[in-house]
Amino acid sequence: MCGIAGYLGPNPPNEQRLHEAGSTLAHRGPDGSGVYRHVVGPGIGVGLAHRRLAILDLDPRSNQPFRLGDGVLVYNGEIYNYIEVREELQKLGQEFKTTGDTEVLAAALLRWGVDCLDKLEGMWAFAWYRETDGSLLLSRDRFGEKPLYFHRTGKGFYFGSEVKAIFSLMGRKLSINYSHLKRYLVNGYKSLYKKQETFFDELEEVLPGHIVWVRDSVISSSRYWNPNLNCQDTSMTFKDAVHEAKHFLTSSVRIRLRSDVPIAFCLSGGVDSNALVSIASKELDYECHGFTIINTDSRYEERELVKTAVSALGIPHTAVATSNKSFLRNLRSLIISHSAPIYTLTYYAQWLLMQAINENGYKVSVSGTGADELFSGYYDHHLAYLQEASRDFPDQYKVSLKNWEREIKPWVRNPYLSNPNYFIDSPNSRDHIFLDNQVFSSMLVEPFAESFYEQHFSDRLLRNRMLNEIFHETVPVILHEDDLNAMYFSIENRSPFLDRKLFEFCQSIPSVHLIQQGRAKAVLRNAVHGLAPDAVITSARKVGFNAPIFDFLDLKDPVIASELMADSPIFEIVRREEIAQLLDEASLPNSRSKFLFNFACSKIFLEEFS
Repeated sequence: MCGIAGYLGPNPPNEQRLHEAGSTLAHRGPDGSGVYRHVVGPGIGVGLAHRRLAILDLDPRSNQPFRLGDGVLVYNGEIYNYIEVREELQKLGQEFKTTGDTEVLAAALLRWGVDCLDKLEGMWAFAWYRETDGSLLLSRDRFGEKPLYFHRTGKGFYFGSEVKAIFSLMGRKLSINYSHLKRYLVNGYKSLYKKQETFFDELEEVLPGHIVWVRDSVISSSRYWNPNLNCQDTSMTFKDAVHEAKHFLTSSVRIRLRSDVPIAFCLSGGVDSNALVSIASKELDYECHGFTIINTDSRYEERELVKTAVSALGIPHTAVATSNKSFLRNLRSLIISHSAPIYTLTYYAQWLLMQAINENGYKVSVSGTGADELFSGYYDHHLAYLQEASRDFPDQYKVSLKNWEREIKPWVRNPYLSNPNYFIDSPNSRDHIFLDNQVFSSMLVEPFAESFYEQHFSDRLLRNRMLNEIFHETVPVILHEDDLNAMYFSIENRSPFLDRKLFEFCQSIPSVHLIQQGRAKAVLRNAVHGLAPDAVITSARKVGFNAPIFDFLDLKDPVIASELMADSPIFEIVRREEIAQLLDEASLPNSRSKFLFNFACSKIFLEEFS
């Protein structure tokens, strides 16, 4: 795991500026640094900067920029199957001087070019420069676990792992994208990756599963991964689905335990994280250390489930309590580091968790990102399942409805999702996602309106929702925050559920198997039966990794209220009297507390970057 930055075009940055850009990424790579410059032609050149976090082959021989043949590589990520790819290359006569994955990636690119990406399992964002033709290839992993931004001008092409590195190379900041900021305030985090926009104008991202070529002043983008998203195997039994899911998940965890430094595990009371810890500790005999956020709100609290899980698994465990101490000051530091508002309060809590993991000496963490979207896990998935059942397997519909009323309805707070006929009556309704957005729009000086829309992946409602969440709504948000929070403390975060083979297998599971006896993730629950604690497997409650805003923000404190109401550019966007009214309310519904957090983040963001 590392940080990369670079430029291709006229008058490339000198070494000092490259080092300065690299220093903005020092938290991503405290174990080594390097720069590279090359003249492409008259007045045209390339500059690359790299910061290294040593995880595999800790020797300086694996430092970057890494040169092999006429290729020069700067790379952020891990190729988990590097051992298998190296063996394939060795059979073709390739010799290796290192034992890590960087040289394997460089050799694979030199041997197979872009075609090598189909052989790789991992997370990555890299730039590969060819001295012979002056071309630059950028690539990002299939799900976008690793970030890679770029900015194109008439004079050149800038790129970097984080926005601040690009600004450093440019010697200036880009202007704020106010439309995107309003989108965040009104429609929330699920709207942020609906369009290819960022919080800065003319700042783009290499899309997940894509490559970007910069050749002869021409910039082109193309997709290298095109999975089959409509391949349900209706002949597959539930037993077969469980067996194969366990096989692919175990294989994924196995290769993600490859590391020359110890690995920590994020642990909640949910199935996802317990599945990973259970497989690692019981199937693969790995010594796991779990880390958990503990809060005070009964809606999110899962202390007893975590305690039960830790006891059953017999692993070391560190609980991290929420605190409102220095919240706004810490939030400002985090927003400056992210160069963006924090997407949800959950990721302030997760930042505290990463701090604890760092303080305990770990450089790698494992989280359960993607399980909800692969196996079904959200409350609206239950209603989409009922909609499909009413149409496609009516014999099961009545049983499923009774199970939902018994197991799920008591926990649901979203008013739309408390109606079991929500999708049956209106399959295209998505009011539950942008809840109260019209109210939030009315709080702005100039109202912002953007209707919900989604990409069509499948004719099946449940599958289409899950795929939109993976590629546009939830997983991109989680990965963005996971990466920045972990790298803030020089930690690499790994997500075993985001494995290509596991993903492609999950697309073949018939929808009828996804929810059983009122419990989502039925296939995953049964796959880890006998490994994960029974209390976790049988719990129907969906908690997630959450924390309430009042665990962090004491609105009764006049100092806090004064800081939130202090003069700021945000009041050119949000009406001051609306915030004052929110602060005066005795309690806030869930959606309004989220808006208040988004307001606080937007306020700080504008103060630091406008």
